[in-house]
Amino acid sequence: SLSSLSLPSLSSLPKTSSTSQSPINIWPKPRIFSWPRPRAVFLSPDFTILSPKHPYLTPSVHRYHRRVLTEHHRSLVAPAVNLTHANPLQTLTISVTDLAAPLQHGVDESYTLTIPGAGAGASVAAATVWGAMRGLESFSQLVWGKPSRVAAGVVVVDVPLFAHRGFMLDTSRNYYGVEAIMRTIEAMSGNKLNVFHWHITDSHSFPLVVPSEPDLAGKGAYGEEMQYSPEDVRRVVEFGLEHGVRVMPEIDMPGHTGSWAEAYPEIVTCPNKFWWPAESGWTDRLASEPGTGHLNPLNTKTYQVVRNVIQDVAAMFPEPFFHAGADEIIPGCWKAEPSIQDCLAKNGTLSELLELFVNSTFPYIVSLNRTVVYWEDVLFDANIKVNPSTLPPENTILQTWNKGLNNTKRVVSSGYRVIVSSSDFYYLDCGHGDFVGNNSLYDQKPGTDQGNGGSWCGPFKTWQTIYNYDITYGLNEDEAKLVLGGEVALWSEQADPMVLDARIWPRASAMAEALWSGNRDETGKKRFAEATDRLNEWRHRMVKRGVGAEPIQPLWCARNPGMCNTVHAS
Repeated sequence: SLSSLSLPSLSSLPKTSSTSQSPINIWPKPRIFSWPRPRAVFLSPDFTILSPKHPYLTPSVHRYHRRVLTEHHRSLVAPAVNLTHANPLQTLTISVTDLAAPLQHGVDESYTLTIPGAGAGASVAAATVWGAMRGLESFSQLVWGKPSRVAAGVVVVDVPLFAHRGFMLDTSRNYYGVEAIMRTIEAMSGNKLNVFHWHITDSHSFPLVVPSEPDLAGKGAYGEEMQYSPEDVRRVVEFGLEHGVRVMPEIDMPGHTGSWAEAYPEIVTCPNKFWWPAESGWTDRLASEPGTGHLNPLNTKTYQVVRNVIQDVAAMFPEPFFHAGADEIIPGCWKAEPSIQDCLAKNGTLSELLELFVNSTFPYIVSLNRTVVYWEDVLFDANIKVNPSTLPPENTILQTWNKGLNNTKRVVSSGYRVIVSSSDFYYLDCGHGDFVGNNSLYDQKPGTDQGNGGSWCGPFKTWQTIYNYDITYGLNEDEAKLVLGGEVALWSEQADPMVLDARIWPRASAMAEALWSGNRDETGKKRFAEATDRLNEWRHRMVKRGVGAEPIQPLWCARNPGMCNTVHAS
């Protein structure tokens, strides 16, 4: 939805065409960017930002004030902009219609940024403080040089296409310190991404300290120094609020729970087993990768622990969306449990066991005023799934990761809202091979086709692949309304803080623009070619801001615009 801004009524504004490069750009590209006569004025050394007081907007204002006065960005290509001798820009005034609107799904992020050609001060007018933060980021990207100068004669009218624009990080398989998480959230804010999906626990480790169940992290984390305390969580959540980024927790269950067995072996089936025994076929495996263990739905103790975890996590994370996982229930793991064997012998099914678990947990999460997010498997797994009547669409969102657009269509045609994380497009870990040892796949005769190099979701997802993905393709108008947005995901089997930035950026920036303003120009043509030079420049600025984003081209290409393109169809 287009929030409160009526973009068509603003079509009379002269635009900078998508097909001709502006000397200075904003990433993600705004919906309307009018700069008919590119020129600039100096930023006054006494420049100030006038803003209403607000617990989260005020720190944001202070941060951007420091940035625009001290960043002194040097573009890869010197901008061809006339520097006028008008008075330096003295003020940026922020006005907010609704100071009380909370940061939650669907909040109005629209803003209008005006920087006059001469004389008057600049302004950001926004419906909410979160829209004001987006406007501040856009303003900061229009400042460059030493002494600092700012684009003048500019009007930006902006509002996102999709309300949910996220990044998912798995902190169970490898641990990330709070500083790395906060650096990521700050970079997300710069890209106008607004949801940090924290896949905080899994079979490999349980790093979250749950006050009512301290042994889960005490015994299930990799070590004392690899835990997230309630104070760590508070810092991350507050940091997110100061950057306009929601922090959505995920406690994956009943699968992916092997780490719970360190504290409570009695509630976990097949814990600490070899994942794929030599004598077993793939269908009889205990897990889809090393790290076994599912919660036992037949054990009443399971629900005592789970309720404590849910209650404490909901208290630590104010976010109204609670992600409860429910993906990849592996039949072999449940079948290894004697009590479940007895149930199956009496004509019970594994789907009924999952339904028992969901019926015993879903209503409790909803009672805490949460909307429950599940991976799509809960309804669409080929073997183990619940009846749709178990999950009312008004309280349920599904996140899709399999089969691309086909599964998106399947989710929305069933009446559910969807978050798109198609592994064919949005999985940032793909293309780095497999992590299991003793893999004969890597001992092939010379000349053998390497295929995807052992990566189940290979090849590597390039920024262009991500940018060009149309997440509502093939949907009718009503179905498309159920697509909340998307998330790129980093699963951490082969990632940790050393490679974090380069795995995410600038590929997540590609999704950020596609979900903010689209991937097409005003004629409807895909604009990835035009985006290349802009992304080069944005990546360069991100690096200067302390984000270890990987390069997308040799520097020569940025210095010689157009020379690295191809004019031949592939």
